[in-house]
Amino acid sequence: METSAFDYELPESAIAQHPLAERDAARLLVDQGTEVAPLNRNVRDLAELLEPGDLLVLNTTRVLPARLALCKETGAAVEVLLLERLDGASLSDSGTSRWEALVRPGRKLPPGTVVRPVEGTGLEVVIEDDLGDGRRAVTIDVDGPLLDVLERFGVMPLPPYITEVLAEQERYQTVFAERPASAAAPTAGLHLTSEVLARCTERGIVRADVELVVGLGTFRPIASDQIEDHVMHGEFFRVPQETLDACARTKANGGRVVAVGTTAVRALESAAAFGMTEGRTELFIHGDYEFAIVDRLMTNFHLPKSSLIVMIDAFIGARWRDLYADALRDGYRFLSFGDAMLLTRQ
Repeated sequence: METSAFDYELPESAIAQHPLAERDAARLLVDQGTEVAPLNRNVRDLAELLEPGDLLVLNTTRVLPARLALCKETGAAVEVLLLERLDGASLSDSGTSRWEALVRPGRKLPPGTVVRPVEGTGLEVVIEDDLGDGRRAVTIDVDGPLLDVLERFGVMPLPPYITEVLAEQERYQTVFAERPASAAAPTAGLHLTSEVLARCTERGIVRADVELVVGLGTFRPIASDQIEDHVMHGEFFRVPQETLDACARTKANGGRVVAVGTTAVRALESAAAFGMTEGRTELFIHGDYEFAIVDRLMTNFHLPKSSLIVMIDAFIGARWRDLYADALRDGYRFLSFGDAMLLTRQ
């Protein structure tokens, strides 16, 4: 299948540059299938759009302040975006650790280049080998716990299409975020509040958690002409056995498994496909993929020709084009800080 089939015109004016003042005020386009027009609702209505006995699955990963503005000894600016740890050290450790990272300007940073913060001490990064696809290995040396140092020198790694400054860093975290590890947020979850989740519980909708550490596999664009030639980078996932048991119980009782975000989908479907509760996944959901677990999906609007659009196509078929066209016509906000959709698997 040609990658161009997943292109669409996205006006710059449709890209949300900042989150709404109230998370759950985001609009929600509710898919009702091919024969019925979609509903225009809000995320705060989620509980009444689901049914008692449904299972709401959340990705609890937390975003690291992983974008570092550093400089060479010459004073030249360098940006390092940490993607994933290459060793088993903890974020509470001090000393050295190795990471996979994106660095800019990569061509001017040969192995052995040392970069440091423009102001302050306690952090040193050594640029190392080329790992392919623009990735580099880096060694980080810190004084004090690594997470504390990253919170001091790093900022949230917002996507490049967001050009405005984020006033509150926590708005790029979900309210249920737990272990800091990701290089990007599971953005569909950004709309949920404790009040929305409480209303879901009151209505008899059960919650279950998974973890997928968002990295290059999720946000790397498709560069190949054919979808089938795209290779996903591995990302760590964990699906507790109790979550798998809850999914099985929900389906047996006639309920639906509702994933919040494409990363929750990849975690659940990876557990089903590979028969394991944690590990690395390179699962690329496209074409006639047979979903084993997920019945409904709450998700944001995604970039053209991305692996996420391809997943949506596998989930609901070609009608995603009509839904996206409706959303653009009706002024929905797109991408990470934008509005959302509630889709039902075809």
